[in-house]
Amino acid sequence: MTRALIVAILIATPLAACGASIEQKAATGAVAGAVVAGPVGAAVGGAAGTAVGQAQKPR
Repeated sequence: MTRALIVAILIATPLAACGASIEQKAATGAVAGAVVAGPVGAAVGGAAGTAVGQAQKPR
């Protein structure tokens, strides 16, 4: 389970940058995480997408 979680993070983080809005980035990360590690990966990928979206948000 731990390896799958690490792989989900490594794959979902770059893919989480895809999209124009925070919601799109979260959705892209969730889908990528789900493909790799199922529901746990979806949660991790969604969180990674949200974090990337927040970091890229203009101030």
